[in-house]
Amino acid sequence: MQMSRPFAVGETLAVSLDPAVLPYYLLRTILRMFTALFLSLVFSLVFAAIAARFRLAERIMIPLLDILQSVPILGFQAIAIAPFIALFPGNLLGVECAAVFAIFTSQAWNMAFSVYQSIRTVPSELQEAARVFRLSAWQRFWRLELPFAMPGLLWNMMMSMSGGWFFLVAAEAISVAGQDIKLPGIGSYIAVAIEQRQISAILWAIFAMLSGILLYDQLFFRPLLAWADKFRFEETQSETAQKSWLLDWMRNSHWFRRAGNRFWRWLGRSLSWFVLPPVSQRSNKPAFWARWQISGFWIEVLIGLMILAGFIRLTFFIHSEVGWAEVGHVAVLGSITLVRVMVLIAIASLVWVPVAVWIGLRPAYSQKVQAVAQFLAAFPVNFLFPGVVLVMVTLDLSPNIWLSPLMVFGTQWYILFNVVAGAATIPNELRLAADNLGLKGWLKWKRVYLPAIFPSYITGAITASGGSWNASIVAEYVTWGKTTLVADGLGSYIKQMTEAGDFQRIALGIGMMCIFVMLLNRFFWRRLYDLAERHLR
Repeated sequence: MQMSRPFAVGETLAVSLDPAVLPYYLLRTILRMFTALFLSLVFSLVFAAIAARFRLAERIMIPLLDILQSVPILGFQAIAIAPFIALFPGNLLGVECAAVFAIFTSQAWNMAFSVYQSIRTVPSELQEAARVFRLSAWQRFWRLELPFAMPGLLWNMMMSMSGGWFFLVAAEAISVAGQDIKLPGIGSYIAVAIEQRQISAILWAIFAMLSGILLYDQLFFRPLLAWADKFRFEETQSETAQKSWLLDWMRNSHWFRRAGNRFWRWLGRSLSWFVLPPVSQRSNKPAFWARWQISGFWIEVLIGLMILAGFIRLTFFIHSEVGWAEVGHVAVLGSITLVRVMVLIAIASLVWVPVAVWIGLRPAYSQKVQAVAQFLAAFPVNFLFPGVVLVMVTLDLSPNIWLSPLMVFGTQWYILFNVVAGAATIPNELRLAADNLGLKGWLKWKRVYLPAIFPSYITGAITASGGSWNASIVAEYVTWGKTTLVADGLGSYIKQMTEAGDFQRIALGIGMMCIFVMLLNRFFWRRLYDLAERHLR
């Protein structure tokens, strides 16, 4: 009820720094994040199923996902705030929906990439079994593709929750029409604490965030991971498996078993009308699908012309106020940020891939580090600003170098979580075969571990790369009180233009970031993705 009370733009929503209100703020924040997580899950399943099944859709949707991943959260907010407020006039629910949408944009893309990657890399023997049993496309999705994708999806859901925390300040502290709206929540609490330079309030916020992460880890993610362990692709039982006290209690409850069976029967009856064409019919399509494939060429041409028209319109819009010299300058700034992103992703990969494989092969240890990893991934980079500013000002360090690690601080965990998921799904019989053959050291990594986790690593690296571009807006422009540190780069350019309200230059910066991310994904990450699909199923 508090999230849908009367509200008018310009009204001030008081945010208290009293620690006593933190439990209430925490619950409101978690409600927003789980609402966004549910919407992200629905989006991911629908998006990945369509993109993986229809080649025409794939050609359009995957580049579109690259674009969406590259748009900063500030860009989504600028587009979405006004429509949501207009949709619920005179009600706070419009602003709440805008905040949920902003959190959704920090959660959905990596989940969609994870499900899509899993569907495209289902082992050929499982696909053959599905054809032998004559499964329809609907049955194939629910009985083969989604179960196969479930372990990776759950780890990416955890990463999405952490990503939501990382951008929480931007989601809950909203600026619209020259007005600052701070919704009651942990993110707005952090924003006010940073404005007032209250170290004690920041420490209380860290404690509240840790409590929330531990709460939903024990009550939500750990039971799901233990439940999804049965979907591991192997013929022998694992030596160790994920465990959850809550799941054990629910399995021993007769009431929960009956309620679960009724729910799944109801869901099956409700969705039984939706049937997609079986994948096995791709090579022998009916005339309708043949005509659709022919018309698909013209659809692609039409979409290409629309994109070209939009690009031309955007070019004229930017050129009317900016000029081509400014465009060249922004392109140089984008190149600087690109170098930072690639160097940081390479360093993060060298550090976290071995650690993630070690954790993924030992489920008993993964349960112990699971909550810690979620907390580190969720830790907002804003919390580091006091220490970063103090150290850099004291030692007179260069912002162009020493602000760079902040870009990857919250995004390196995409690599960790995805590789842990990939390593955890390595079949136990494959490990036993490697041990029996005496594989050790680099040979074992080269022949077993790296090929097995490569598809998961590419998914994590793509999302970490896109997240790093977004994080550059926060990391290249650091403010603590009256002290501001600025590094040369595209992120700091967008942040400065946003504060100045220069919409032409904001559009130029966001457009340039989209171009860089699309080119990087198309000519680098996409080639590695194709390699994983062809040779490393």
